[in-house]
Amino acid sequence: MNEDIRIHTWPCSYYLDTEKRWVSGRLSLTPVAVKFTADKTGELLVHFHLSSISEIKKESSNLIFSSLTLLEKNTKHWFSSLQPSRNVVFNILEHFWREQLLSQNGAGAQASLEMTKGKELTGLLAGSQQRLEDTAKVLQYQGEQFDNIVKGLNKIESDMDVADRLLTELESPSWWPFSSKLWKSPLETKPKETATISTSKKQEEVLLRIPVIITHRTDASVKPGKLTLLVSGLEISDSNSQVIHRFELKDVDDIKVHTPYEISVRQRFIGKPDISYQLLSAKMPNAIPILEMQFSKKIQFLEDALGFVSTRKSPQVDLGSSIWQAATGLIESVAQPGPSSGEEGGSSRQVQIQKQDQVSESETQEMRQILRKLKSLALETETELERHDETLDTITSSVDRATWTIDKQNRRIRKLT
Repeated sequence: MNEDIRIHTWPCSYYLDTEKRWVSGRLSLTPVAVKFTADKTGELLVHFHLSSISEIKKESSNLIFSSLTLLEKNTKHWFSSLQPSRNVVFNILEHFWREQLLSQNGAGAQASLEMTKGKELTGLLAGSQQRLEDTAKVLQYQGEQFDNIVKGLNKIESDMDVADRLLTELESPSWWPFSSKLWKSPLETKPKETATISTSKKQEEVLLRIPVIITHRTDASVKPGKLTLLVSGLEISDSNSQVIHRFELKDVDDIKVHTPYEISVRQRFIGKPDISYQLLSAKMPNAIPILEMQFSKKIQFLEDALGFVSTRKSPQVDLGSSIWQAATGLIESVAQPGPSSGEEGGSSRQVQIQKQDQVSESETQEMRQILRKLKSLALETETELERHDETLDTITSSVDRATWTIDKQNRRIRKLT
């Protein structure tokens, strides 16, 4: 991820301690750092890493003016006249600061262990497995939607049969002796048809849950919360896990990716205001691929997010083949080790490189297990896609029959009128 991406910028004033005066400028936040640039001179007065911050507080300067202080290596930086408000800036800075500290702790724990080629490949395979599992969940939900569509089409066909009988009754002469029997069969089958449509609600599976900063309509309403990605849509909740709003897949009209860390979700209405939420999160790069998979035709990447798309998609062209080739080659090298072909003069350096590229037996077994799971998931996904194809063929033929029946019945109705 590019560290120069500017997540947010706020007009404010900074207290320059060396000159004992306030300087107007802009406070900028990047994924890993905080910067302040003066308006008049364009000079970069403040630039430090988020991990070096030990405290973020709301304070008052001269007991009157509301300010925000950042304590960085025993140096307190004062910011005042923050726009749109101090609370907005505080919530966003605190969110990215906390997430940066958490990621630093995780990175430190991983850095303490020696990273080998086997661990790197295992991590790549585990990520691919997780992505394939998420895709399988979405496909399963889509299959359930197709099944519901088939049930609805079956009910339409039964209703068409009832309409056909009613039209036959209307078209028959008044002296026809069997007219009374035609009215009884629909009334007897109608309760059974309605009973088959009722389905029990299933507990939904969570694809991803991340902390976010929520903005609704105005910047003044910024508050921390959570974004939950479900197989049937997405859910926005506050910090107390109380649901603020839930978007079903069909409810979302568009999703705009402003930056790799900021998106907006909107549902349009006619005659009343649209429902729109702007979501900002340090973990948003993990959610965007899932959103792109669920809302492929509704998601839009703006100019500042195009770089994230290119960097994320360009390695994917050869990612699958490289992972499989590298994993297969390493497994074979462990199973059948060969003699080294290096010269004796540079033997020490080559031995060091070979140690870094070595794969332990446990790593090999773990990769084999992941590869088996990937193969199983791929076969299950293929089976589900084949079932989707069959269901779509059934839906197409049912729609064609329903269209033909409706046209036929419309002509019969016109003759009666």
